[in-house]
Amino acid sequence: MNVTDPVPSVPTIEIPTDPARLAEAFRLFNQVSEELSTAYGTLERQVEALTGELAAANGALRQQYQEKAALTDRLTRLLEALPAGVVVLDREGRLDVANPAADHLLGTPALGMAWGNIEAVCLRPTDTAGEMQAGEHRVAMSMTAPDSSGGRIVLLHDITGAHQLKMQAERHERLAAMGEMAAQLAHQLRTPLAAALLYAGNLENPDMPEATRISIAQKTVGRLKHLEHLIQDMLLFARGEVLGRESFAVEELLGELAHTFEPLARARGVEFALTPAPAGLAITGNRKALAGALTNLLENALQAVAEGGCVSLGVDATDERLAFRIRDNGRGMPPDVVARLFQPFFTTRAEGTGLGLAIARGVARAHGGGIDVESAHGAGTEFVLTVSRGTRNMGDENSLESN
Repeated sequence: MNVTDPVPSVPTIEIPTDPARLAEAFRLFNQVSEELSTAYGTLERQVEALTGELAAANGALRQQYQEKAALTDRLTRLLEALPAGVVVLDREGRLDVANPAADHLLGTPALGMAWGNIEAVCLRPTDTAGEMQAGEHRVAMSMTAPDSSGGRIVLLHDITGAHQLKMQAERHERLAAMGEMAAQLAHQLRTPLAAALLYAGNLENPDMPEATRISIAQKTVGRLKHLEHLIQDMLLFARGEVLGRESFAVEELLGELAHTFEPLARARGVEFALTPAPAGLAITGNRKALAGALTNLLENALQAVAEGGCVSLGVDATDERLAFRIRDNGRGMPPDVVARLFQPFFTTRAEGTGLGLAIARGVARAHGGGIDVESAHGAGTEFVLTVSRGTRNMGDENSLESN
């Protein structure tokens, strides 16, 4: 600033000289000071309270975090210790988490891999719904419904040991049944064999008329054929397997059954009602064995109805199974007979071998199904033979159990 520049003016404060005005000014100043002090104190207390609340909230959050961290750690260790395989899928159906048991069963699939691809590569279907083959392991597989985020959990239980025990138990049951069968078979063979020997002995008479010789020879052959049929049934039951598999239309199978059975029903004066199968319906299995089992059930139904009765055959289909229904309006069976129907050598027919139904059930089980029966005395009978539509691994086609 130049010395020649004018000096800026300083505002002057007029100080009241009147004592009354001065006292009023001091009173107002003190009042404002007290209000400011009170407000400051209130603000300090609020800050202190908020600081305490914030510390408590931080403590609660810290505790919750520690609890959740501990829970996460426990769940992680539990997941790792579980003997069952656990696979967590995201909303896109891709692998998100897999525990060690799942890695062991599936061969450590890559994270982010689609479950459909994992299933196609690592798992093979079996004849039992919900059970898969993972390498040398047999697993029971189940999948949860989508959660709130759209993810799913796949559970894989290794049931290899249980499956082997089941197969051993079934084999032991078969051996026990065969032990019983051996004793009963001797009785079953004795009568037709004695008749065949008696007829054959008569053929040695040189003075027998030719017509009588032919009649006795025919009776001998008939008894021998009965023995052959009995032995064939016994072997089918004892072998417990169905060899060879093919894919064929169910419509063709029903047509073959109708062609075989309809003349028999007509000869007995019995109506045969066939419900056609849906077009394009196919099955993979042993066609000859299935046709034989269904024919056996149809013949049993035919024996149960009188002239003027009716035997019906139809099929129901789902994505995984077929159910062949054979129904008659005949005399029906009491509960004690129904309970013994599938026992080897149990029969209510004089010429029956008692193995037909046992073999039919074996064929059904070899195709991943079974046979159910409902009957009421005097109200008819319905047999339902169920089979898998062909989900069994084709590599197992020569070892199909039919216990």
